[in-house]
Amino acid sequence: MYQKKPGVFMADWWDADGRRHRKQFSTAALAREHEHRETALAHAERASREMKLAARTGGVKRSSPKADNGTIESAKGKLGVMIPGMGAVATTFVAGVEAVRKGLAKPIGSLTQMGTIRLGKRTEGRAPKVKEFVPLAGLDDMVFSGWDIFEDNMYDAASNAGVLDYRLLEQLKPFLSSIAPRPAVFDHKYVKKIDGPNVKKGKNKMDLAEQLRDDIREFKKTSGATRLITMWCGSTESFIEPTEAHQSLKAFEKALRENDDMIAPSMIYAYASLMEGVPFANGAPNLTVDLPVMLELSRRNEAPICGKDFKTGQTLMKTVLAPAFKARLLGLSGWYSTNILGNRDGEVLDDPGSFKTKEESKLGVLEHILQPGLYPELYGNMYHKVRINYYPPRGDNKEGWDNIDIFGWLGYPMQIKVDFLCRDSILAAPIVLDLVLLMDLAQRTSELKGLGIQEWLSFFFKSPMTVPGLYPEHDLFIQLMKLKNTLRHLKGEELITHLGLEYYD
Repeated sequence: MYQKKPGVFMADWWDADGRRHRKQFSTAALAREHEHRETALAHAERASREMKLAARTGGVKRSSPKADNGTIESAKGKLGVMIPGMGAVATTFVAGVEAVRKGLAKPIGSLTQMGTIRLGKRTEGRAPKVKEFVPLAGLDDMVFSGWDIFEDNMYDAASNAGVLDYRLLEQLKPFLSSIAPRPAVFDHKYVKKIDGPNVKKGKNKMDLAEQLRDDIREFKKTSGATRLITMWCGSTESFIEPTEAHQSLKAFEKALRENDDMIAPSMIYAYASLMEGVPFANGAPNLTVDLPVMLELSRRNEAPICGKDFKTGQTLMKTVLAPAFKARLLGLSGWYSTNILGNRDGEVLDDPGSFKTKEESKLGVLEHILQPGLYPELYGNMYHKVRINYYPPRGDNKEGWDNIDIFGWLGYPMQIKVDFLCRDSILAAPIVLDLVLLMDLAQRTSELKGLGIQEWLSFFFKSPMTVPGLYPEHDLFIQLMKLKNTLRHLKGEELITHLGLEYYD
């Protein structure tokens, strides 16, 4: 969906045969609702066709085993990580990597470092660690840089964030103190609740993009990195709808030169990175790379993209519980969610514009998992409300509280209460690590690097990106299966379907 002109919103969708359709609406809500409905119907039609095909062919389609033919380049050399937004999440991530490298801590929460992957039949007993199965970069090969509107180095920023114990930070002080932020591309009207002095100046947004490209090239040269990844850990920007400026590279570059208000700072970072052939992962709910122009650039320059919005606390719980309700065909009347959090993230989300961006990211989860169009009696009238409240005393230790009204056999009502007292940056840091390493793997893999959107990394995001017209999978367990089956496919291993009939022949 995008805004064609004031008061005119275009719905875009693809039918079950892959044909593109476009229809005009007077409001964004009507256009979005139409897109979701038509996309769900198209998906249902495709699923029905696949089931009929499987019935005719006598079973589940399996991937053909293929040899590992060297299509994944080795992870030689240093991997540079560039981070717009060197606040609580970024400093917790970098400090954590250094603590693990020094043997001071374990990489708990990291799929790439602690996760395993089953290969072959259950009876074979093959389950190597992910990092041993595919050629990932080593933690010792990672080097860091980034941008921020505040001038604090990573040690000072981590101290101010208050996430990590000071005794751990003191052991990491020499390393963290050596990482100072570069001046950031920032515009106060996109993030209204914070401001800082460490900001780039330029004659227009294209000039700012060129300055970022200079930063990228300079960091690669001085750090000795052979490969780079840009990982957005910055604040949530005010809500923006796609416009004509986002539809092509020509239109976008024209908009950069003309300082178009619809070009947010995060988009400038994405443009600069992709122009330099650097993969970009979006950890916030901003539009950023979820645009035709970014997909065009990503594919042209073989720089993978993924996003958006790290899935850490409350939404993580939704992607676990909602699939259980659907699996057992339990109805849902309403789901009320509220959050309290402090730190910079909470302060930024206290602005209605930034909250709107976050709300859009969090609200789409239940609809896509529960598919009310296919289960109208169970989910057709569900009420979903999300609240976020800034509460400074809580700091980084946010609380997500959910009241869930469900109903079961004969329509009898039941309730579930969830109170998740979590540490936001502690949950996000291992996600950042996994995304850095897996995005680097994608760019070194001939089958993945030219795809653009890396949907197989949906596991890590609240609002996963997909190609236009394809609705995202939000079910955490489907997402994990997709991720691991992608790795199996790349290495020529048989995909795991869990059919299991061969054990009973």
